[in-house]
Amino acid sequence: MSRPGPVESLLTEGKRATGLAALIDPDNFDSERARRVAQKAEHLGFDCIFVGGSTLGDQNHLDEVVQSIKQHVTCPVILFPGNITGISRHADAILFSSLLNSTNTYFIIGAQAIGAIQVKRHRLETIPMGYLVFGDESTTSFIGQVRPIPYSKPGIAVMYALAAQYLGMRALYLEAGSGSNTTIPVEVVKAVREHFDGLLVVGGGITSPKTALALSAAGADLLVIGNLLESEGYEAKLAPIAKAMRDKLKR
Repeated sequence: MSRPGPVESLLTEGKRATGLAALIDPDNFDSERARRVAQKAEHLGFDCIFVGGSTLGDQNHLDEVVQSIKQHVTCPVILFPGNITGISRHADAILFSSLLNSTNTYFIIGAQAIGAIQVKRHRLETIPMGYLVFGDESTTSFIGQVRPIPYSKPGIAVMYALAAQYLGMRALYLEAGSGSNTTIPVEVVKAVREHFDGLLVVGGGITSPKTALALSAAGADLLVIGNLLESEGYEAKLAPIAKAMRDKLKR
């Protein structure tokens, strides 16, 4: 099994508070806007930039977006691919994830096998991650052919979390889904945190300091903010979330 690389270590070692990741979907950003948003996120104290999406098909555009971001930020740029088209040699690392509750083995292991040689050729740092999608109203759920985990059933999430851990996955992503207005319930995060020892990532519907603080208190290690970045005037909502995380770190 591979050992944690420098990017994964940066996200996990010596952490005293919940980190923040800005998720940029190249389908919804040109390279210039992606660069501006990434710079803003880093300025506010975000730990890393995720780049990826569920429907990405243009790898040339992905390369342009990743390069544009990389040239203007110092924090890690990490690929979050929804398919084999989400791999770029210009990134610092890749979330090498398995969509554990998909009904299609392609998203569990097929795409990963196809893309593995390319990942090795590009010498990308890999972060092995289990990926769980809740709810059925999101693009992620539809594209990934997911059998969604009910929000009211934390025990099912715990079963998958333990399976991911025993399979050697060092990170776990609890996802409400791209475009979702629902957030992963605090009770689910708490239950998973009690059993999963690795990096616990939570995303979907995080649009306020109150929500971010609640998920942080429940045990999330890294909060992912994506759709908020695509809204007009996103800075006014993003800054208070970042401040809340910084203030918590000072306590």
